Formats: sequence, structure tokens, C-alpha cells
Amino acid sequence: MTGTALLALVAAGSAFGAHRLTRARWTWRTPRTAILLWQALGLAWGLASIGTLLGFGVAPYGQGVFVGVAHFFTDPHALSPIRIASVAAGLTFMLMLIAVLLVAIAGVVRARRRHRALLALVAHGDPEMPGTLVLDHPAAAAYCVPGVRSPKVVVSAGTLEILGPYELAAVLDHERAHVRERHDLVLLPFTSLRRIFPQARIVGRTLDAVELLVEMAADDRARRHRPDKELATALLRFAAARPAPTPAGTLAVTGAIPADETSPTLVRVRRLLSPAPLPRPLRGAMLAAATFVAVLPLILYAIPA
Repeated sequence: MTGTALLALVAAGSAFGAHRLTRARWTWRTPRTAILLWQALGLAWGLASIGTLLGFGVAPYGQGVFVGVAHFFTDPHALSPIRIASVAAGLTFMLMLIAVLLVAIAGVVRARRRHRALLALVAHGDPEMPGTLVLDHPAAAAYCVPGVRSPKVVVSAGTLEILGPYELAAVLDHERAHVRERHDLVLLPFTSLRRIFPQARIVGRTLDAVELLVEMAADDRARRHRPDKELATALLRFAAARPAPTPAGTLAVTGAIPADETSPTLVRVRRLLSPAPLPRPLRGAMLAAATFVAVLPLILYAIPA
């Protein structure tokens, strides 16, 4: 079987794996490792899809995708029109993925810059909560504004009224975990993919699944310093208060609880109250699988067509 055919199988397998993973529940037992697996699947799908188009186009060179594309730029006349079109489609798809990601990054950076400027005018610090800004707003709100130089954790006056001191500390630890682990960067490729395929259900379910895993990862970080019950109670009180929408480019602690027992907030609360982490050997096996999935397309790029 040629490298191009194998790349097509990897692309199809990655899409099928993503479909199965959106319905999986075992990922909740090890969110950080599951996030890495999601990232590996996304990378494998993108590389394999591009490689399938490029590989079919440069197949007459018989030297694999890497060398074949280099030959294409020096001697494109050796290819038929349909193969040239395939190479062009592969390069266009690659550039489109990169461009959409860059546009998304630029949009988030602009939104955060504007929001930081707004916070400088309407928010203030609190000596009892170092590194946290308080927004004088009656609605419940708690979120972080990630960034390299000046990340912010913001809570509203409404939040201070509904949460006790220990619950508030748990929420702040959750938001600081988002900042520390740069969960905004985890979500960016998936939000960019939704820009390209806004009507694709699998893309929407993928983003929902990764967003939930990101919140669970922050929960796990917070529970290292606070009892599980404190964070679970804080999530329920906060969500029941119908929190205000958070600004673009931020990560909130939770949303309102819909009339559905499978809502993300209730899932997180049940998980906090009944933790069941995966054994370390299984987590190690998942990490090895994620690494293999991520590098496999690059290996296939070198296989002659």
C-alpha cells in the first residue's frame, strides 16, 4: 500500500476516532491526557488530509510527499493537469488552515486588549485577593483573561455576594489554572476549525468535548489546594445564579445550568464528588498512542508513492 493510500486511511481514521471520542466518557477520568489525544487527532487529520492531496499529485515522482513537492516547484510539467490540481488543492487547504488560525489569534488578541483597557477603567484590585480584579457588577461573573505578559482573573461584586470565602478561593484557583496551563491555546485550533466548517456537527461536538475537558483539567488543578466539595458547591451556586455572559477571548468558570442532568456543570460536579482517575499505566498508554498518532502522518510523508 502506498504512502498516499495510508495517509488517506489516517485522515479517515482520525475523523472516525474524533467521532467516537466525542461520545466517550472515560476521557473525563483523565482530562489532561485526553486533551493531548484530541490535539494529536486534530493534527493527524490535518496533516493526513493535506498529505493525501499532495501525495496523489506528486505520485509520478515516486519519492514521497516531501521530496515530491520539492520536485513539483522545480519541474511541474512532469505532472498531468489533474495531479497539478491535486497539489494546488493540498497547498491551498494547508494555507487556509494556517490563515484561519492566524486570523483567530489576531481576533482574540484584539478582544483581550480592548477588555484589559476596559478593566483598567471599571475594575479595581482587592488586597484580600492578590492578583484578582473586582468588577462592580451585580450579576455573577468569574473569568480569566489569559495572556503572556498580563493575565487577569476577574470576579464581579455579584460573585462575592453568593460565594463564601472557601468557595471563592476554589473558583479563583480554577481560573488561575486556566491562566497557568494556557487553556486558551488548547482551544484555539478547534475554534479555528469551526470557522472553516461551521455547519459540521462533528466539529461542533469536538469543540464542546474539548471545552469540557479543559474545564475538568482546571477543576483538577484547583482541587489540589481545595476540598472537592468546596469547588462543587461553588459551581452549583455560581451556575444557579445565572451568570452574565463573559467577554470574547476569556474563559469562565461555568455557565447557567439548563434543565438537563447531562449539562457540563452537573457533570463536573458529579465528577468532583465521585472522582475515579484512570490508573497511571493506562494514562501512559494513552500518551504513547497520542504521540504515535501525531507523528504517523509525517512518517508517511517520506514513504514513496
